[in-house]
Amino acid sequence: MPSALGTRDYAGDMSQYRAVFDVRISFINGGGLTAEGFHLDVPERDISPSDVARLLVQHLGLALVGDVVFDQFEIVEAQHKGSRGVGAPSSAAAGEQGAPTAAEAAGAGAGAGAGAGAGAGAGAGAAASAGAAPVRFVDLSHTLREGLVTYPGVPAPSLAPHVRRGEGAYAPGTSFALDIITIPGNSGTYLDTAWHRYEGGADLAALDLATLVDLPTEVFHLTDALTRGIPASVFYDRDVHGKAVLLHTGWDRHFGTPAYGEAAPFLTTDGVDYLLSQGVLLVGIDSLNIDDTSAEAAGTRPAHTGFLAHGVHVVEHLTNLGELLHSGALFTAVPPKFEGTGTFTVRAFAKVLA
Repeated sequence: MPSALGTRDYAGDMSQYRAVFDVRISFINGGGLTAEGFHLDVPERDISPSDVARLLVQHLGLALVGDVVFDQFEIVEAQHKGSRGVGAPSSAAAGEQGAPTAAEAAGAGAGAGAGAGAGAGAGAGAAASAGAAPVRFVDLSHTLREGLVTYPGVPAPSLAPHVRRGEGAYAPGTSFALDIITIPGNSGTYLDTAWHRYEGGADLAALDLATLVDLPTEVFHLTDALTRGIPASVFYDRDVHGKAVLLHTGWDRHFGTPAYGEAAPFLTTDGVDYLLSQGVLLVGIDSLNIDDTSAEAAGTRPAHTGFLAHGVHVVEHLTNLGELLHSGALFTAVPPKFEGTGTFTVRAFAKVLA
């Protein structure tokens, strides 16, 4: 996370300010940048170093940023020079959306709703505009089958015949097969609602389709990341408000093998807090869990705690995300309309221009 040695205090309050700093920037896939005496336009004197880090990433147009560390940092009264990306700090976006941090969300959740946020209508509008052009569909779900173990310790789906072909009072030559499917909610590619984490939260039957269908999507391709945790800084270079954010780690290559449950990628707490502050609608990942499930995490679940408390759906065990461009797709993941439960398998897919 960004750090600062201090901020100069002024008696007067000028209308324009610039941040002056030395900085070290690292990338999650290796390498880095350094700068000395860098000047950047900022919107206010009391802006935090983390917000300056976000503006810096946007100004430079950097992707896959891992860390931004300030070795010297001060705010000076000076006329703006036209830095790109200067606007209100992300804390203002958080106030506008009314989304607390993941830590604050831990005490909430009982009243989590169906997720019909301010951005819910964006998907429908984008779908209408995309409908005029030829489209193709990209399947983002794993194939379910009897005996498939998705999550270690969760039973596999099973099939049992209820009506076999040739049975039943049907006309000659007419027969049907009807199976009884026993399947845990956490099977294959699935979606979590607030009910999954919080008593009294929205169940599958309460979901608003506007938060599940044709969501404008940002895909973050992270297959060459050198660390398991995905930090907030990865998202600084894009506008994710009212969108589905999909995390392409490439971990789906291990799906169905013992390796899938070992040292899997996850979203860090600061990443959760940032995405909440930006007003995302849904977050998905092609990994075992959006949270860290290792022993070091001690059972904490900041992503599920924060997102589900505020109606932000979570989709786990996605696949084929490498077939999507970073922007422009419309994402859909719809579970059955089932009362009294909060997680179930979905057919997840993306609609892209052909």
